[in-house]
Amino acid sequence: MPPSGDPDRGPLRAAFGGLTTRGRSFLAAGAAAGVCAYLLGQEDLLRIGALLALLPLLCVLVLHRTRSRVTAARQLSPARVPAGSESRVRLRLENTARGVPTGLLMLQDRVPYVLGPRPRFVVDRIESGGRREVTYRVRSDLRGRYPLGPLQLRLTDPFGLVELNRSFTAFDVMTVLPRTEPLPATALGGDAAGFGEGGRRSTAITGEDDVIPRDYRHGDDVRRVHWRSTARRGSLMVRREEQPRQDRCTVLLDTRRRGWEQESGDPAFERAVSGAASAVAHLVARGYAVRLVTDTGAVLPEGEGDQPDPTEIGALVMDGLASVEHSDGEGFEGAREAMLRRDPGLLLAFLGTVAKEPAGELTALRRGGAPSIAFVAAGQLDGRLEERRMKRLEQGGWTVLAHHRDASLAELWRAASRASLGR
Repeated sequence: MPPSGDPDRGPLRAAFGGLTTRGRSFLAAGAAAGVCAYLLGQEDLLRIGALLALLPLLCVLVLHRTRSRVTAARQLSPARVPAGSESRVRLRLENTARGVPTGLLMLQDRVPYVLGPRPRFVVDRIESGGRREVTYRVRSDLRGRYPLGPLQLRLTDPFGLVELNRSFTAFDVMTVLPRTEPLPATALGGDAAGFGEGGRRSTAITGEDDVIPRDYRHGDDVRRVHWRSTARRGSLMVRREEQPRQDRCTVLLDTRRRGWEQESGDPAFERAVSGAASAVAHLVARGYAVRLVTDTGAVLPEGEGDQPDPTEIGALVMDGLASVEHSDGEGFEGAREAMLRRDPGLLLAFLGTVAKEPAGELTALRRGGAPSIAFVAAGQLDGRLEERRMKRLEQGGWTVLAHHRDASLAELWRAASRASLGR
């Protein structure tokens, strides 16, 4: 959280609303003493009344000025954590007022209830130019994106006559990623373009160079100029150097509400999200370019470069899985349209219950010779009905595995490897 700017500096009159009962009593006593001093002609009583009345007024002025000179910053480390892991939050306060120390400070940071109780701290006076730091920990067993802040600050004077509140506007976001399970390094078969064991290279028919030229860039070797294309285009064109062919994988996540037994807290749906996250983490570590597609056609990452960095793309996909929720869709038409733009490569699907028409749409998603593996949630329907629906997918060329509550994803992964290699 960057240092907050100045607070709302409302009129000074509003600051007098921070007078405590003790502060108001001092003002009333001072006024009463002044009236009595005037009626009785007692100068000493007038001095006492003036002191009683001025003390809370001075406290209001000092705290009003100090409130605008206290800055706060928040540091979240780390900002992205797996479900069940902790993150440390550090709050730093600084008094930028010249020559004026603060009084007692009471802090409260707003956090969602799933991260635990709201942290509260009491900080002693901060000298002019001084700093104080406090830390607390947050933890969530539920994936999601959770705001931390804004910070609320209460200042009091040493006499307890005035209390002024300040609410900062800045907040940070903590991303809780889905739980992941380590998967075995087994091959899933297939030698289609863009799929395989990684590191294969695309070379030209005539040698080590790709015959498809590209525009000349500053620093290119002039020996790589492709003169025929240069003459045809009227601008310098060069032959591409040998390019690694990056393995691709598309992970399809079924978010249809009707495909799952309960609402967004459904364990079967969360198991599917966790399974998709495990597959993404595993394949990214092996150098795959992974993208996530949902039944609605939402795609992560949205933009694609010529040679995208798998680690960066994996982080974007994992962030998307952290906040994915149910959709009101009926089938997979949106996914089909999204996947027409690029060869999906290896296709992994994490599905709920699939009726006859959605099963046909899933069959249409398959392209090329790369394997298509479906992890279908089991235990939501009658066993025979589930078996018939899985059979429809198998007839469409899918390798289908029942992803039930007691199933280990690592074992299903091995079974998928054996089945796809057998195909």
